Amino acid sequence: MTNDLTGVWDGTYIQPSVGMVTFLTTLIDSGGALGGSVTEPCMTSGCPVSTHNASIAGQRSGSAVSFIKRYEPPGYGYNKVFYEGAVNADATEISGRWRLPGATLSGTFLMVRSTKTAQSIATEERTKEPVR
Repeated sequence: MTNDLTGVWDGTYIQPSVGMVTFLTTLIDSGGALGGSVTEPCMTSGCPVSTHNASIAGQRSGSAVSFIKRYEPPGYGYNKVFYEGAVNADATEISGRWRLPGATLSGTFLMVRSTKTAQSIATEERTKEPVR
């Protein structure tokens, strides 16, 4: 597989006792080295932040993808999560499993390449913000 994974990806993961969580990822693929960022809502009750930000560092080899998501700042029960999965043939989906280090907590995830550019998504998000 030679498809570059650089781009914006819409994702979901399933977390036991919480359900489906959506997230937005920006991936940068530099010759198989993966980096990027993730934004997702806080789904735990009493969470002091409404949105979590995280960085991604990992790799792609053929169709296999693995990365670590590190929450910034860590805390609120969030630190890092390991992801392992596979890219489909046309590099439009990444699916697999996530797991917490040192715990049995794990689940599935799916990322779908966005058909919009990051610029148009940012513009669209700003139009949804309430006017102050």
